[in-house]
Amino acid sequence: MDSLRMFTKLPQKIPDPFNLLGDQPKLAFRSQPGGIAKLASTRNIPEQDSYWEQYVVLFDSASDVFTLITHNDVRRALYEAPENVATLIRVITSRLFNLVSDHTFPTPPSSSVSSLASSLIRTGTGAGAERNTTKEVLNCIRVLQRVLPVVFEIESEPSRFEQEVLWKRVEVRPQDAAHAQGAVSAVEQASAQPQFVIEDEDESDGEETGRAPKSPTRQRTSPRAPEPEKPKETMPSIAERLFSCLVDLMFCCGFTLPTKIQVDHYKINYVIWEKGVGSTTDPGPSQQYESNKTEVLRLLLVLLSRQIYVPPAALFTSPSSCTLHFVQKLPRRDVLTVLCSLLNTAMNATHPGTANVMGTVAGRLPYNHLLMKGEDPRTSLVSICFQVLCVLLDFQSGSARDVVVDGQTTAPTAKTNAFRYFIAKLHRPADFEFILNGLVNIFEDEMSSLHGLLPGSKKPVPYMIEAVIFLWKMLELNKKFRAYLLDSDKAMSVMAYLLCYGLEIKDKPEQHGMCRVVSYMIQGLSAERAFGLKLSSPFKAQIPQKWVVAGNAGDFMVQAIYSMVATTSGSLNSLYPALVIALSNSAPYFKNLSVTSSARLLQLFNAFSNPSFLLSDEGHPRLLFFMLEAFNGVLLHNLQENPNLVYAILHAHKQFEDLGTFTLARGLREIRRIQQLKEERAAQGRGSVDKGKHRARDEEEGAPQSEKARLLQREADSLDLSRTPGSTDTLPEGQARHREEGSQTRPLMSPTATENPVGSEGAAPVSEKARGKMRAGRSLSGDMTGSLERLAASGVGRNGFVPTQEWVASWQQGLPLDTIMLVISELLPKVQNLQSSLSGASASNAIIDLLRNANLDQVLPKPSPLSPRRFMWSDASIVWLTSLIWGEIYVRGMTPLGIWNNTVVRLFYVKHAQTQQRQITEAVTNVVGGLLGRTESSQSVTRRS
Repeated sequence: MDSLRMFTKLPQKIPDPFNLLGDQPKLAFRSQPGGIAKLASTRNIPEQDSYWEQYVVLFDSASDVFTLITHNDVRRALYEAPENVATLIRVITSRLFNLVSDHTFPTPPSSSVSSLASSLIRTGTGAGAERNTTKEVLNCIRVLQRVLPVVFEIESEPSRFEQEVLWKRVEVRPQDAAHAQGAVSAVEQASAQPQFVIEDEDESDGEETGRAPKSPTRQRTSPRAPEPEKPKETMPSIAERLFSCLVDLMFCCGFTLPTKIQVDHYKINYVIWEKGVGSTTDPGPSQQYESNKTEVLRLLLVLLSRQIYVPPAALFTSPSSCTLHFVQKLPRRDVLTVLCSLLNTAMNATHPGTANVMGTVAGRLPYNHLLMKGEDPRTSLVSICFQVLCVLLDFQSGSARDVVVDGQTTAPTAKTNAFRYFIAKLHRPADFEFILNGLVNIFEDEMSSLHGLLPGSKKPVPYMIEAVIFLWKMLELNKKFRAYLLDSDKAMSVMAYLLCYGLEIKDKPEQHGMCRVVSYMIQGLSAERAFGLKLSSPFKAQIPQKWVVAGNAGDFMVQAIYSMVATTSGSLNSLYPALVIALSNSAPYFKNLSVTSSARLLQLFNAFSNPSFLLSDEGHPRLLFFMLEAFNGVLLHNLQENPNLVYAILHAHKQFEDLGTFTLARGLREIRRIQQLKEERAAQGRGSVDKGKHRARDEEEGAPQSEKARLLQREADSLDLSRTPGSTDTLPEGQARHREEGSQTRPLMSPTATENPVGSEGAAPVSEKARGKMRAGRSLSGDMTGSLERLAASGVGRNGFVPTQEWVASWQQGLPLDTIMLVISELLPKVQNLQSSLSGASASNAIIDLLRNANLDQVLPKPSPLSPRRFMWSDASIVWLTSLIWGEIYVRGMTPLGIWNNTVVRLFYVKHAQTQQRQITEAVTNVVGGLLGRTESSQSVTRRS
């Protein structure tokens, strides 16, 4: 009976000390009055109350904190008992500060058996339980991660609550302040290990911007907290102390760094996390500390996220106090060590030595990402390092804005944004090689996930977006790195990876913001002479097979940009200028363009000169202008090296000639003609069942050819190129349909006598400055009306735009057609003579030889010095990129923790799509839809205007 009585009591005793049968204390925290509910229901809970202890010792993981404490709980308490939220922040931060300086922190890692036991026992609650200070520190960090977003979302400029709790300094007695400073100084002296960081190349920048010492610890002579004013002694604010504490935790031996590098009893050692920039030695393996690093960086990211609760219009005038402090007030030693640690960890993402055994083995198995849920600790750490880097390098609000240098360009200084300044100061080739290799490895991993032998067998790189943005920041801020990249043999590979990435995501509306980033990066690279000189080199990049092209790097660039434009059906209209400008910038360097590339350039020209496109928007004619500039660049600099393109231009001479006499009336007439032709064919298709089936089958089979024909093919009236072999023809597959339409379209395409004076009024004669118009293309018109004026007002322009003849004349007279018309007038008769005297392959070869040896130096004007169009930053573009970066961070934070979920974000709109869970994340990533001009139906997240 005694033994039975013992067993009947056993189940009641096991859950309490060992917690084997459930998480009763955690459930009680959620449901009982003494748990989270007390935060809002009981006013003025004192700091010494035992209630606060559970926030430090109860939770075992980040998911516990984010599950048991919701934003609504904090928000309710903030409105009903704000003093309790303030007390919670003070208690948690004070506990964190004390723990970091406590000699028992960090708790030494125990054996596997004891670790299992400690995971089953609620540490710190039992009478004989062993205290785990590492767990307490992590819980303090996690609670702050949960509470601070709700504090930041309070709508006021700035929040009085935030200022009162986080940034208010408290006056203290001088001896107390001296004691606090002495404690910090002792920590500094302990970390005086010589370690090379970033050196300034220029020594004439003054005291703040002089040469950084090889030992980062010797530079700092003052405590980490800003030195208080002498008239009155004040303690640093909670926010200032929190930033200092986080930096200490980033370099705490036994918590984020190996214990073997600890010096005596000083556990804080400012050693760069991994080998790379600023460090030639590796501190040792630290896989067991990666999750701790991620937790610290996540809290740092939450502090920096104050930006997302400011509307775009106030982004520059109401900067985040947290980010301003971190980029301006952080001691130089801390800036350098943090920057190098984040940078090296991100660049070592794919380094074999940085992955654990599980990562190296399982990471190479096909479909491993479908078997293992979530990200491994290394991937999470690399991702958040990239995110923090992008946020810090992007920040330009308030006094952190770059200063004007040389009256035109802008550049960061050590006083505006120290992180931007020191990343711009990198100059060692070894550092550049390390960064470039790291980024290229990431891009190659992304490419391999796209064209593996087993579809979907490899997970896409989760931090690809951040890697691309970081590369853009490096190219923007560091001119020497840009020159190094363009001079290296990886320049064309990087260009190919960027364009392939853009091609891969172009059909995903939520990723159109990244397409825009890629287009701006390509435009910026194309403005560099070193980039252009490499376009004629063989193309060797390892890219998905579907994007491989024959020819050189210039051929790939042309065909990739064509695919970006031609296959998006106008959904990426805002990207077209940057992409076409990239072609115009690179055109003077194009050599030996293939037949396909030449045809693609003419197809782009025909599409942009299509009346339906030209007359639909006020900004569309500039695309035609840029394409003509691209042709001029080739003809003036490398005419003999591009016979295929010259041949294609001669083949399309009628378009260029007609472009000089383009008028609004002719454009509208062409639009109406295409409408009538479509209606006639539709009517003929319904005439009989057999004819209908035959017509439908023909149209289905010929759809790609007909689309290309509408973009490129012209009547072979004076230059009979339709019978030339495919090796020199720009688009042979569209000839049959073209001949079918020829008899109907020629009269409508020929300019009449009454139209010529209107189109050429105030312009030079056609022989000198010919301008024309393009016929074939897609129709974007609306309802068919009885007059051209009504057609212009109702069916051509979009968004209320109505084209007028005055508007047409304003851009038509400035089209750069002189060089093209001179080439046509000189070479067209010679080509026609060869065609009439020869036939077949012999004629084609003779024409190519003629064009290769054509010398028009005495005919064409001398080329002017190249002045490429560079990407220019503006306030709108800075706000857009900030929205894009934070939108991606917001989406990445949605799972598994939901860091910023259900908070009032003001930098961009958050719209959750009503679809299955898997698609929610993809839909929400569209953070800049409004800037891309898409309709509401295609947007999930848009920036506030």
